Amino acid sequence: MGKASGAKQAAVVVAALAFGWLAIEIAFKPFLDKFRSSIDNSDPSKDPDDADTDAAADAAAAAATVEGM
Repeated sequence: MGKASGAKQAAVVVAALAFGWLAIEIAFKPFLDKFRSSIDNSDPSKDPDDADTDAAADAAAAAATVEGM
């Protein structure tokens, strides 16, 4: 086999890093989901009451869009 070019080596390294990241995401999905939700809940500028209001407004807008069709 001949010498690999720099671009080819870089592509292999990037592909290996992407595959490794994907494997870690899949392997630790339950822990990462729990961690990410706890970060979302710990945001001091987020008001939990606003989330309920936003969800209701989104549902009403979606229902109005469906009825308008």
